Amino acid sequence: MATTALAHALDAAAHGFRVIPLTRAKLPAVRSPHHRDPESPPCRGACGRPGHGIHDASADPETVRALFAAAPWATAYGIACGRAPHHLIGVDLDIRPYGPLNPRDHQEQRRHQDQRGDRPRTRTNGPAALARLARAHGFPVPRTVTVLTPGGGRHLWLSGPPGLTVPNSAGRLAPGIDIRGSGGYLVGPGSAAAHGRYRLAPGSPAWTPAPVPPALLSLLRPPPTVRLGAPSGRHPSERRPAALTALVRFVRESREGERNDRLFWAACRAYETGAGAQLAPDLVQAAVDTGLGCREARATVASAARSAARHLQPPAVWPPPLGQP
Repeated sequence: MATTALAHALDAAAHGFRVIPLTRAKLPAVRSPHHRDPESPPCRGACGRPGHGIHDASADPETVRALFAAAPWATAYGIACGRAPHHLIGVDLDIRPYGPLNPRDHQEQRRHQDQRGDRPRTRTNGPAALARLARAHGFPVPRTVTVLTPGGGRHLWLSGPPGLTVPNSAGRLAPGIDIRGSGGYLVGPGSAAAHGRYRLAPGSPAWTPAPVPPALLSLLRPPPTVRLGAPSGRHPSERRPAALTALVRFVRESREGERNDRLFWAACRAYETGAGAQLAPDLVQAAVDTGLGCREARATVASAARSAARHLQPPAVWPPPLGQP
């Protein structure tokens, strides 16, 4: 399986895309060389060793082979977004039959539907949401590289302009639409993940993403940052130590399914260093920018503050394991 993933990754690299090996869980497969030193500041590959996630991404075939040799268990590969020459922007369109319900709600809904004898209605439909967005803002959804996901969704690949940073976001444009931009990656076609294989849609172009429509690009630009509770006359990040800035970035790079865990972990670290009150507004704002609700983000930070006050030390791991704040 790793040989298959490598072959697909090399094909992508030959077309100018920068790739990294991924696990079946769609996470970077090469372990961080700093995993035994959790107190070290985040490294983006300056140490010269592999294991820095998206910062390892390369289109050089020898480098790609070396990355897969370091992770022979890799069954998938990721394609870095925002990098030359394609400046890739990924539009991740999810389809979820029941939306963000907890298991008890899910079971209850299914019970009532079974009693009525009707079919469950789709609660989240990313393709339909994108079509509505296109009609509302007057842009066509271009024919472009389209990758079908095991969960029934699809990834649209678009080419962005050089010099513009498109941020990652989850649900900011509409429920069911996630954006993979600078610092993010897409799972490449031919990858095998835990729930199935990623494959090109029938009739899809193979390696030529269409230009992003200008009207859509204007929606993807970084939103104006509203600083919650920032002291007037002074930007909250001024004179901030690099480690605290890294905590905010760590939250801002969250993906769906890990936002709350990352926010709680980062807030605990901030309060343990005595900078919690200073950093809390920026941590909340970073979480809100990824799609977490403001009330939920505030509650998570408040919970972290109480946890730190009780001297409950979460595991000092970078990044924290999902489900273990």
